[in-house]
Amino acid sequence: MPTGKETTTPTRSARRAVAGRLSWGLADQAASSLSNFAVGIYVARSLGLTAFGVFSLAWVTYGVVLNVSRGLATDPLVVRFSGVPEASWRRAVARSSGTALLVGAGIGTACLAAGPIIGGQVGAAFTGLGLVLPGLLLQDAWRYAFFAAGTGRKAFVNDVVWGVALVPAMVVAAQVGSVTAFLLAWGGSAAVAAAYGCFQSGIRPRPAGARAWHRDHRDLGHRYLVENVGVSGSSQLRAYGLGAIVGVGAVGVIRGAELLLGPFLAVLMGLSLVTVAEAARVLRQAPRRLGTFCLLLGGGQAVGALLWGAALLLVPDRLGELVLGDVWPAASEIIVPVTLGVAGAGLGTGAAAGLRALAAARRSLRCQMFASACYVVGGIGGAVVAGTSGSAWGVAAAAACGSAVWWLQLRSALREHHPIPIPEVRTP
Repeated sequence: MPTGKETTTPTRSARRAVAGRLSWGLADQAASSLSNFAVGIYVARSLGLTAFGVFSLAWVTYGVVLNVSRGLATDPLVVRFSGVPEASWRRAVARSSGTALLVGAGIGTACLAAGPIIGGQVGAAFTGLGLVLPGLLLQDAWRYAFFAAGTGRKAFVNDVVWGVALVPAMVVAAQVGSVTAFLLAWGGSAAVAAAYGCFQSGIRPRPAGARAWHRDHRDLGHRYLVENVGVSGSSQLRAYGLGAIVGVGAVGVIRGAELLLGPFLAVLMGLSLVTVAEAARVLRQAPRRLGTFCLLLGGGQAVGALLWGAALLLVPDRLGELVLGDVWPAASEIIVPVTLGVAGAGLGTGAAAGLRALAAARRSLRCQMFASACYVVGGIGGAVVAGTSGSAWGVAAAAACGSAVWWLQLRSALREHHPIPIPEVRTP
């Protein structure tokens, strides 16, 4: 007869394994976000508000392309190849990483063509972005591949390599003193890490396998593509609209406020690397615990955001100016609405992870389209009414509405997956 000790040991071991994987996710994102935070701060202090706004437009555009790559390449990989045998994982990663590389090359070429047409600082920034997109997307693909295999340590090492390569590159970019130089330094160092990822995994990306990958996973890929582009595309529309209504400097102000939340966002993004894979494991091992797992995940992130935002309100102006330079005075005025927006988004990510694990792509797509529409309307509508501050408050309201819809859809999806049994009615 089994003892209590024998029955609880596997559960404790499983919890330790989950904690270990989550810890590597946090460590990896800490390394990645620290690099991105350093780049943002360095550019803000070196180039001033307007040039930082131009850099932010390129950054937001990169976010759209990154989400295209994730929707087509790495999201299906995480959902369907987390915890599978190594041979199956290696075949999938070769095709998935090849798809990411192909996306980077294709959209990068389009950016190179658009740069001279746009002209000016913005056009030059898009030209620089086009050159570095393939390396950026391949590096991100390795991270997701390692987390799907449960080897987050390798993703962490890869991001550390990126950070180390970034230091001399940024020193050279500072000597040039242009937005394009900083973009090339940032993306060029990512290409170094992408190349190192090939050695870590022992896998060569196979762009020729992109067609087969798309065919085999288009049921998820199409919906995740639209969903992911909805996320980043709404950010891009908001940034472009804000720049047109208020000015390019306003884009820099919003980005500056987001940088202040950088350490917390590092935690949020670090968890997002592993939450879908972990939710998929919970679904396979203990399906009825999925809802609780998602609630703890989303609630924890929301509380963390609020605590970090409260701490930011206590930062003295002298310290803020030391970090952001001329960007600080305007950015500090919108800490409250930006914090509330991040808290709302963090709460929704718990439900989003659950829907991804359930492969409820249709439901998650509806949620994301609704949330993205709210984000654009709130962000641009708020800018029309009250400028930069109005845009920040509009986004905060949009995040709350979007989070509510995510949780309603997860609740429905869980009911479908675990139908409540109807008691049998016996007749006498």
